Amino acid sequence: MTTDEVRAAAEQLLDFHERFAPYFGRREARDLAYSYLNGLMLCPERKSVEPMALILGQGRVSGLQKFLNRSPRDHDDIQMELQAAFADELVPSTSRWPPGTVGVVDESAFTKPGTHSAGVARQPNGRLGKQDNCQVGVFLVGVTPAGCARLEHGLSLHEEWFDRETGAARRATVGAPENRSFQTKPQIAAAWIRSVVINEAVRLDWITADAVYGENGEFLDELEALSLRDLVAVPVRTTVWTVDPSRCVPASSGRGQPPKRPTREAVRTVAEVVAALPATAWQTLAVREGATGPLTFQFARVRAWAVRHRRPGPPIWLLVRRSLEPDPEVKYHVSNAAAEETLETLALVSSCRYRVEEVFEDAKGRLGMAPYETRSWVGWHHHMSLVALAHLFVTRTRPRRQKGAQPRARPNAGCPTRRRRSHPVASH
Repeated sequence: MTTDEVRAAAEQLLDFHERFAPYFGRREARDLAYSYLNGLMLCPERKSVEPMALILGQGRVSGLQKFLNRSPRDHDDIQMELQAAFADELVPSTSRWPPGTVGVVDESAFTKPGTHSAGVARQPNGRLGKQDNCQVGVFLVGVTPAGCARLEHGLSLHEEWFDRETGAARRATVGAPENRSFQTKPQIAAAWIRSVVINEAVRLDWITADAVYGENGEFLDELEALSLRDLVAVPVRTTVWTVDPSRCVPASSGRGQPPKRPTREAVRTVAEVVAALPATAWQTLAVREGATGPLTFQFARVRAWAVRHRRPGPPIWLLVRRSLEPDPEVKYHVSNAAAEETLETLALVSSCRYRVEEVFEDAKGRLGMAPYETRSWVGWHHHMSLVALAHLFVTRTRPRRQKGAQPRARPNAGCPTRRRRSHPVASH
């Protein structure tokens, strides 16, 4: 959406802001929230507090800084209302494609100098592909044909922030919750997903994520406990059972206790399983429109059984996506979907992660997601909620160039009542 389009939607922004205004508290805070949203979308250069205040906030630099860093508002409530708006305005479009509403878990890193910003540490920065001094956020993004929204977000506190000698003081300095304990990224993501399911603001039909989550057995256990369908990437070293493990238990010899554990002769890596597939197992599908036409991959799937916690797990689909280059890129996924699930639907779900990359690119490049000026825990979460609101507004007002289109994986031919959180989520 261009700046001119955003300016033309100014009246719509007033109505949009009015929906969320009660969650910002008093009138002054509501006005500052409106100025901040305007600044995220309209400030032409660096979207930091001072230029926002000088250009669009009546010069209230100090007031806008306090609003971001020390406002008592509850960003949980803002996110809940954002979920309700997502359900009202974007989820109805899911009637146009088989997957329904897809929840995508992903991370985003923010390069930060020094050691004082909440959660900052020397850690992997996926955008740069290397170790970097950065903060890392974990995000849950809802994907529909009509657009995406950031349903939840949480800042990951690196392990060094729980150092026995210095950790408590560092966490107190940035205002992190007193009872906060170390959580892995899959644990943070699982808490967000559980929150969305329990509060019923949005129905998630699928969950998809990269291999950090796909190889985490506890994360997959949680999705199954919530009765959610998943399709997650896994590393090439991942192993599966190629036959039902119950058929691999040796027969009793008649002496001692009968065997209970299956032998592992039928365990293979996913790469070994795929290498044995015949050419007829592959199907070429166009999963979305690219810049130069339909984006096409080859897909194959195999019914298998998971290896979970080093033991036999549930029946799964092994889904493989292969690019069409001479030296193809191969991606492996596993899914707990039912045996009758179609290949086309699995292919569409696997392609949803690119939509999240576009969300981050849009938010960082146009909506000020990255150049924030806050070191505090509260400030980071407040900023991310406001960026999420700005992105939702831009998404809902963007011209629907393909209105009525039905996204489908095809052979290549050439809203419930909003409720408050029923329990605190640890990742905030």
